Amino acid sequence: MHDFTYHHPNLLSDAAGLLGGKPEAKLLAGGMSLLPSLKLRLARYSDLVDLKAIADLQGIKRAGDAVVIGAMTRHAVVAASDVVKQAIPALAVLAGGIGDPLVRNRGTIGGSIANADPAADYPAGVLGLGATIITDRREIAGEDFFLGLFEVALEPGEIITAVRFPIPLRAGYAKLPHPASRFALVGVMVAKTRAGVRVAVTGAAATVFRLTQAEAALDADFSAAALDGIEVDAGEFSSDIHASAEYRAHAITVMAKRAIDAALR
Repeated sequence: MHDFTYHHPNLLSDAAGLLGGKPEAKLLAGGMSLLPSLKLRLARYSDLVDLKAIADLQGIKRAGDAVVIGAMTRHAVVAASDVVKQAIPALAVLAGGIGDPLVRNRGTIGGSIANADPAADYPAGVLGLGATIITDRREIAGEDFFLGLFEVALEPGEIITAVRFPIPLRAGYAKLPHPASRFALVGVMVAKTRAGVRVAVTGAAATVFRLTQAEAALDADFSAAALDGIEVDAGEFSSDIHASAEYRAHAITVMAKRAIDAALR
C-alpha cells in the first residue's frame, strides 16, 4: 500500500481538527472496505484518522420512540443488543446477516452507510425505517443521504456520529446473499409505520431505493399476498455473473414477501 500518516484521536473534536486542511485525509471506521482498497493500491490518502477510540461514537440507546446507534458501533453489537431486539428486531436480523464473524466484529454502522456500497445491508435499514443520520454538523434524513454509487450527502470533513431509527409498528428484512461475501444480491426492508408502509431495496441498483408500488399495495393490505401481480422494472438494475437484472427484479418481490412474513411473525 501507499504511505500515509496514521492518527488515533480520543475526541471527536480532535478528529475533526485533523481532517481540517487535509483534503486527502480519510476517516477510518471499521475499515472493512477501506483497508482492502489500500492494500490493493486502489486508493491513496495522505492521512488516516482512526475513530475507534472515540467513546462518544459508540453505544446503543432507546430515546423515546427511536433507537439511537453510535456510528462506531459494530455490527455484532447491534445484532446482539437487547434494546434493538426489543424495539426493532428486523434491524438486529439485518446486522446479524452482514458478512462473516470477522466483518461483523470489525465493521461499523457509520462506516457502512458512509461507504454506501450498492449491495450493503444498512442502507436498506436506513431508508426502509426512515432513519436520520446525525453528524458533527447537522442531521440528514435518510431520504436525502444516499445520492448514488458510493456517493452520499456528507460534506468534506463531516463526521457521522450516530443514526436515529424511529421504532416501526412492524418491520422485517430479508435478503438473497452473495454466496461468498454475503453482500446482498437483493435485500428488502419492509416497515409498517404510523405514516405508512416503507419498502427499501438494496443490491439491485447503483444505490438503495424505495419500491413505491409495493408500498401502495401494502398500505391497503399488509400481507405477502398484496404483492401478487406486482411487476418490478429491471431497466436500471445491475447485471453480473451472479444475477441478471431480470433475476434481481424477480428476487425483489420474493424477498419483500419474506420480509413481510418476518414482520408479521
